[in-house]
Amino acid sequence: MNNDEQLRTPLFDAMVQLAESKKISFHTPGHKSGKGISTRFRKFVGNKIFSIDLTTLDEIDSLQKPKGVIKEAQALAARAYGADRSYFLVNGTSVGNHAMVLTACDPGSKVIVTRNAHKSVIAGLILIGAEPVFVKPKIDGQLKLTLNAAFDDIKDAIESNPETKTLFLTTPNYYGVCVDLKKIIAYAHEKGIAVLIDEAHGPHLKFHKDLPISALEAGADMCVQSTHKIIGGMTQASMLHARRERIDIDILTNILKLVQTTSPSYILMASLDLARMQMATEGEKLLSKTIKLAEEARTKINKIHGISCFGKEIINKYGLGDLDITKLTITVKDIGLTGYQVSQLLNTKYDIQVEMADPYHILVIVSIGDRRDDLKRLVAALEEIAATENQLKLTDIDEIKLPLFENKPAMSPREAFFAKNRFINVRESAGKICSEIITVYPPGIPVLIPGEIISEDIVDYLNKMIELGGTIDGMNEDNTLIGVVDR
Repeated sequence: MNNDEQLRTPLFDAMVQLAESKKISFHTPGHKSGKGISTRFRKFVGNKIFSIDLTTLDEIDSLQKPKGVIKEAQALAARAYGADRSYFLVNGTSVGNHAMVLTACDPGSKVIVTRNAHKSVIAGLILIGAEPVFVKPKIDGQLKLTLNAAFDDIKDAIESNPETKTLFLTTPNYYGVCVDLKKIIAYAHEKGIAVLIDEAHGPHLKFHKDLPISALEAGADMCVQSTHKIIGGMTQASMLHARRERIDIDILTNILKLVQTTSPSYILMASLDLARMQMATEGEKLLSKTIKLAEEARTKINKIHGISCFGKEIINKYGLGDLDITKLTITVKDIGLTGYQVSQLLNTKYDIQVEMADPYHILVIVSIGDRRDDLKRLVAALEEIAATENQLKLTDIDEIKLPLFENKPAMSPREAFFAKNRFINVRESAGKICSEIITVYPPGIPVLIPGEIISEDIVDYLNKMIELGGTIDGMNEDNTLIGVVDR
C-alpha cells in the first residue's frame, strides 16, 4: 500500500471544488446549497455541509456508473484493504449483505450460514430463494452470551452438505468475538466454496497488528464493513470488498445497481473517502491509542465488585478465532441489575450512552473518537452503580433460557415469507410456522426466521425479553402479535 497515494481524497476534493465554484444550481437537491433549508437546521449545523449535499454531476461522478472521482476513490479503498474491487454503500451494511447473497447464491441452493447472522442476511436469502443450513454459535452459559461458530461445527456442516457452494460468516460479532477465519476459509476453499463475511464490526482490523485478522487478509471472497460503526464514516456509510477468483464482479456490480438507491448521499460517500484516507495513513497510530484505552478500562472494570469484562481468555475456552479488544462487553447481572437498567442509569444519571444492553450485559465500543476522560467517567459511574444501586435481586433473570437456535424448519424462508399469513397473540403461537423475521434488537440476530416452527421456549423467551424492556422487531407495535403462516 502506497501511503503517499492513500493521502488522496479525490471525491471529497472534487466536491469541495464544486461547492467553492459558486455555480448556479437548477438541479436537485431543492435546498440549493442550503439557501432553502430550514433556518433552525442551518443555524445548528452551519452552511458548509449543505454546499456539498450534491447530486450526480459530471464533476463529482455517478455511483451507479462511476468513471471519474468515485471510481478513483473506490480504487483507493480497494488498494487500502487488499480487494480487487471495492464499492461505496450508502444504504448501510444491510444492502451489502443483500448484494453478496444475491451475487453468490442461486434460487433453491443451499447456503451454510452461522445462526448469529444479521436479519439482512436472512432478507437476502428470502429475496434469492436460497435455503440456509445453519451452524449454531457457541453459547457461554455462565456469561449468558452468544459467542460465534467454531471450526469443527462449520466443517461438519460442509461435510454434511457437499453440494453447497457458499458459506456466510458473521465475524467479528457484535461483542467482538471472531471465528477462526484463516482455518475456516482455507477449508472452505479446498472444498470449492466461496466465503462471504459480514464484517460490519471490522473496518478497522486491517490497520493494526494487535487486532484480529481481517476478512480479506484471511482470504475471504467478499466482505462488507460498516465504516460508520467503528471508524470515520457517517451513519449509513459502508463498503463492500470483493475478489475476482470466485466472484463474478460484473454480476455483483449489476446487483448493487438493483438494491442501492439511485440518489446516493455525496456527504456519506465523502465520509467513506476520508475515512479510508485516515485509516490508511494514520490507522496504526490512532488504533494503538484506542487499544490502550480499552485495555486500561477493561482492567479497571474487572476490579469492580460484581461487574466483569471478559478478554481473550474466552476465545481459548471455546476454540474460536480471536477477540477485538476494543469492544467491552460488561457483565452486570451479579450486582442485581439488568443490562437494560444499567444502560438507563448511565444515560439518565451520568450522561453516558452505551452501544447496547441485554438482560445481563452492556456493550461499550471504544473507538478512535474516544478520549481517556470518557473512559474514566464510565469506570467511575460503574463503580458508583455497583456500590449503591444493587437493591434488586434478579432471581428470575438467571432462569432465562437463551435461544439455542434449534428451531425446526417447516418451509423455506422465502416460501413462508410470501405465504398467506395472519397475526395471532404470541402466547398462543407455539407450534405455528413463523412468517416474519423476529429479532431482539440490538444486536439484530433473528430469534425466528420465516418457515421455522415457533417453540414454547421461544415464546417464553420473547415474553421475558418484552417484560424486561427489550426491543422486538418483527412483531406489532406493542409486542403482542406475531405473524404466522395461515394454514
